[in-house]
Amino acid sequence: MTAATLNRQAPVQASSAGPALRVTQARVLRSEWTKFRSLRSTMWTLLVAVVLTIGIGAAFSAIVDLQWDNFSLADRAKFTATVISLNGIQFSQLAVGVLAVLMISGEYSTGMIRSSLTVVPKRLPTLWAKLAVFAAVSFVVMFAASLVSFFLGQTLLSGHNIGASITDPTALRSVVGASLYVTVAGLIGLALGTLVRNTAGAISAFVGVFFVLPPLTQLLPSSWSSHFVQYLPSNAGEALYGGTRDLANALSPWTGFAVLAAYAVILIGAAAWRLKTTDA
Repeated sequence: MTAATLNRQAPVQASSAGPALRVTQARVLRSEWTKFRSLRSTMWTLLVAVVLTIGIGAAFSAIVDLQWDNFSLADRAKFTATVISLNGIQFSQLAVGVLAVLMISGEYSTGMIRSSLTVVPKRLPTLWAKLAVFAAVSFVVMFAASLVSFFLGQTLLSGHNIGASITDPTALRSVVGASLYVTVAGLIGLALGTLVRNTAGAISAFVGVFFVLPPLTQLLPSSWSSHFVQYLPSNAGEALYGGTRDLANALSPWTGFAVLAAYAVILIGAAAWRLKTTDA
């Protein structure tokens, strides 16, 4: 009687233990979130991004307010209060990009990636989880920083009554667009980290794409560069908040976002293929 009872109970215990050990996307996501928030570098890098966004935006706004009387009519015609207050995005994207690279390259440098992929043998759920965690945290933090930068910048510009209101037609879209730009740029950094698997190499590639390549195109004849410069990742992304207003043939905000997102999708696809087919 006891043996029969044990035999009937054994499958129940095994089946109840089975699902607890099954790897699911939700559990991988929770694991990646735990790793992400437990690293000290995460907090400090995000803090640097916030300080750069707010501080540089405030500095640009204060300088414009001080120099406004010296602006020519042409300069005043091109002036956009929202863009000035969000100029810190051009610098904070480096901090966000570095953080994105470190999310994956740090595991390759320490060898932890082998443990991660052993636990998640299908591999790709690990990449999807990293992308989701990074995108969510980056967008929330950068949206908050962009919003503070906008309001602080407009306050500093109020001395000459040249500030903008958040209810202006393009103001809120620019704040959201700046956050989207930095987030997608970071996803590109994470994809580069997965492809290169080396922190220095991936950061160098990120810097080259977003900071070195755009100025180099200015050395080319405008008859050449005007056909493609607006499609560079940085210029396409900056169109989201008006950062390319002085660029000839600049893309519209959502067209620019589509181009930037296309770069991210292509690189993420390549990163997924390399992670799936190449040993760690």
